[in-house]
Amino acid sequence: MHFRIQGLPAANFLRLAGLDEHELAERGVLRRVADSFPGYPDRIALRDAQPGESLLLLNYEHQSAASPYRASHAIFVLEGERQTFDEIDVVPDVMRRRVLSLRAFDEQGMIVGAELVDGKEFEAGIELLLAQPETAYVHAHYAKFGCYAARVDRA
Repeated sequence: MHFRIQGLPAANFLRLAGLDEHELAERGVLRRVADSFPGYPDRIALRDAQPGESLLLLNYEHQSAASPYRASHAIFVLEGERQTFDEIDVVPDVMRRRVLSLRAFDEQGMIVGAELVDGKEFEAGIELLLAQPETAYVHAHYAKFGCYAARVDRA
């Protein structure tokens, strides 16, 4: 089964690039500089930041469905990133090197299935969830910290 992985739209975060610390704080955003690799997974380009790269740490509503599963959590985005990851049948390295919680949702935003997978086994987990006819989309989360990683759809 073919799948499509999408990062968050770069345009949603460009307005934050270059703001000073006070302006970011007013918006509940913190600037961080990557000091290790891997360790700072960007949700736009779906890659780990390189040491020295600037990221923004912010709360993001990744599940906006009007259901009990509505959710937001802290995420990192590379400051000023302009290229959104959007590929079919390609799993980015940032996801391959982590344990993932895959959560399948129906059209009403209700969970209809879940899998915990090593990123190296991503395809097996996603195939199980997308094979369920009630699955409308899947959210991948980095299992260790529980943070939203990316959206997965049938391609």
